[in-house]
Amino acid sequence: MNNSREYPYKLGLALSGGGAKGFAHLGVLQAMDEIGIKPQVIAGTSAGSLAGVLYADGYAPQEIAEIFKKKAFSEFAKFTIPSAGIFKSDKIETFLKQYLRAKTFEQLQTPLFVTATDIEEGISTHFSEGTLIPTIVASCSVPIIFTPKEIDGKYYVDGGLFKNFPVSVIKPLCEKIVGVNVAPLTKMKYKKSMLHVAERSFHYMSSSNTLYDRKLCDILIESTNVSKYTMFDLDHVDEIYKIGYDTSKEILLKELNKIKLVTI
Repeated sequence: MNNSREYPYKLGLALSGGGAKGFAHLGVLQAMDEIGIKPQVIAGTSAGSLAGVLYADGYAPQEIAEIFKKKAFSEFAKFTIPSAGIFKSDKIETFLKQYLRAKTFEQLQTPLFVTATDIEEGISTHFSEGTLIPTIVASCSVPIIFTPKEIDGKYYVDGGLFKNFPVSVIKPLCEKIVGVNVAPLTKMKYKKSMLHVAERSFHYMSSSNTLYDRKLCDILIESTNVSKYTMFDLDHVDEIYKIGYDTSKEILLKELNKIKLVTI
């Protein structure tokens, strides 16, 4: 009797949140492309959802990096008088409308799951169908920094609040999973800045909820070398990208037998 389970997807890829450290995701995707490893489904939180959606939409990793190198944080965040958040996320939405070809999850070339947090119910919500852009904006809306995103009468903030590393979201669907965590728990010297305190508080909170998901990965890719970069650092795209590329290339070549894939 054959008890082997059939999974909808052979290989899944989970991409964590981490702000600008998410540029490392692009380096990982580049390394995977070069080795010939193609994920059949992607799950992303916050920065992971942003990198994931562009890759799932058919952009090459280096193309995505070039897009971001042309941008400054001021182009993504519109300053507003603090109420629910310091910045509005209007320009993130404008950016996505400019570059995303797919308008819905169903139009993406690779299936995608996006994690956001229902701020009223206090639960993680995982989007995988319907309108695409509002869910990406919601997943990237760091509490306090950005105003919550309203979707169908509910308000959502960054998915990293409860599920910064969405491995478990697609684990039941995948035979094997590669997980990329760009925000491992690290220390950083205190700076007298509201933005710094908000960023570090969110980092500690989101990092603490990755412990379970890290154990679910067949291959775990993470590096503390990206920790020196801040959440909103758009000036070091190449450096962060290279850390992701170098780290993942070494790990993937060493651990490739774990996922037992035929390279393409």
